[in-house]
Amino acid sequence: MMFAKPYSASDEMRYFQTARQFPDVFAPRDADSHKGSHGTLAVIGGAAGMSGAVILAATAAMYLGCGKTWAGFCQTQLPFAVIPERPEIMLATAAQLLQRNDISAYAAGCGLGLDDDARAVLHSVLQRAAGKPLLLDADALTLLAATPELRAAAQAHGRLVLTPHPAEAARLLGIETAAVQADRVSATQSISRTFRAVTVLKGRNTLVADPDGTRYTNISGNPGLATAGSGDVLSGIIGSLMAQGIPPAQAACAGVWLHGAAADLLRDNGIGETGMLAGELAPAARWLRNRMIGLMLRADLGGQN
Repeated sequence: MMFAKPYSASDEMRYFQTARQFPDVFAPRDADSHKGSHGTLAVIGGAAGMSGAVILAATAAMYLGCGKTWAGFCQTQLPFAVIPERPEIMLATAAQLLQRNDISAYAAGCGLGLDDDARAVLHSVLQRAAGKPLLLDADALTLLAATPELRAAAQAHGRLVLTPHPAEAARLLGIETAAVQADRVSATQSISRTFRAVTVLKGRNTLVADPDGTRYTNISGNPGLATAGSGDVLSGIIGSLMAQGIPPAQAACAGVWLHGAAADLLRDNGIGETGMLAGELAPAARWLRNRMIGLMLRADLGGQN
């Protein structure tokens, strides 16, 4: 998909100013870099009937520049030998993937399921991801809220990103969803303190908070994001940035902004807000990241002259 005229000059300047907040995300690649330079992400989830969630997240990770991406399915055997449209993504069962020692970052929960097998997989993820950046989303958050052992393991992790929607945030805090929505800032900060994690509370003007109280309010995005799989794409984007060595807090803030800005880009190029597909977001986010890298490079070179 091409974006010949995505926004006006004033919009581009606004995007450029926002991108300036995330210098590591929008830095150009070294000329001698290779796939190993840009990290390996393990995306784990995709129980039977929910394989698409892992595929969406893993695809987004590739589009956002991850060197290598594994899709690990919470199933006894692979649902297919290869993803026809995305053969770049390596496939494994969750059990197989959790035996690997070459993973830079993990993203777990997309379509994971809520049964005992899913609980066991999440326990293994928390163990294997010790010392590595780890994003937990969707079913992983529900399991975390309901299982004291998992909760304790998550609190001890130290490099954790949680990406709840309001209902998941309510489960993590043991309160009603309406209470979360009534004070989204307090809810986000409370989750971050409780789990010693970067927390992304999704919704209009998505909030990001880290344990020390630093908060970011996102202004990109539109109702087109209210579509199945949108959250999986966000998990893939943030996970990809973490695998590339971006610190979790910056990866979360930049990932949220790119995700929303990609939706704005699609809307402004004639896709519209109604019927926007989650799978359309990652190519738009890739275009935007590269556009901002180019603009920043030119601005930096101009400042040196």
